[in-house]
Amino acid sequence: MTDDIPSLHHSHDLARPSWALSGALPLGVARGAALVLFSGGQDSATCLAWALTAFERVETVGFHYGQRHAVELDCRATLRDQIAALNPLWGARLGADHMIDLPALGELSETALTREAEITYERDGLPNTFVPGRNLIFMNFAAALAYRRNLRHLVTGVCETDYSGYPDCRDDTMKSLQVTLNLGLGTTPESGGRFVIHTPLMWLDKAQTWRLCEILGGPSLVETIRRDSHSCYQGDRGQEHDWGYGCGHCPACTLRANGWAEYQARKEAR
Repeated sequence: MTDDIPSLHHSHDLARPSWALSGALPLGVARGAALVLFSGGQDSATCLAWALTAFERVETVGFHYGQRHAVELDCRATLRDQIAALNPLWGARLGADHMIDLPALGELSETALTREAEITYERDGLPNTFVPGRNLIFMNFAAALAYRRNLRHLVTGVCETDYSGYPDCRDDTMKSLQVTLNLGLGTTPESGGRFVIHTPLMWLDKAQTWRLCEILGGPSLVETIRRDSHSCYQGDRGQEHDWGYGCGHCPACTLRANGWAEYQARKEAR
């Protein structure tokens, strides 16, 4: 496996503009307005930098649903500010931030992500951090907000390459959601444009995600995301590792640590 990025632009638009068909990030061709689902984690921070490169106006949205690692929400403001400060163009394009409270999701979810419970793997192979329907609900609320804000591009950091197996992170799920959202909200080219779901990390492993950070913003962006983003399911900000902060043993920390190690190895081999 190399650190080549197979596609810096990945969306599910059924009628994409010509620059998207090439599969390349539209550097210098910023068009439209986007809403980034921004949790404060590594993946969503990378997606924010990607969106700030690709679109003329970018807003962000976060969700509070009683997650055990709510410290990620505390990281969001600092991370947004630090990313915007890395590039004057990014700073000019970054717009409003929004926070949506979804306590019902946490109340319905008996998982290790919303309860004080040991993180284990279930018989179906999924970790018990899986919150059923979480990304489906996030995307629906994000689309409702985007509709009101006249933002037609939704950017999310879901991935089915290096991931914990969550079914609502899969490419097929996002394709289905895009169709459903456009049908349910009646969005058409004539009514202001269809919704396009962008998943720039869908086919990247975690090492390639770090590499994408480097391509987008150089070592400064890599360090900003390493230092200021949060992935650990335990909410641990007390232990710093070479890959960032976290407990070091939950599924999120394991993915992040392994990706960082592989990224460093590939960088040395370049």
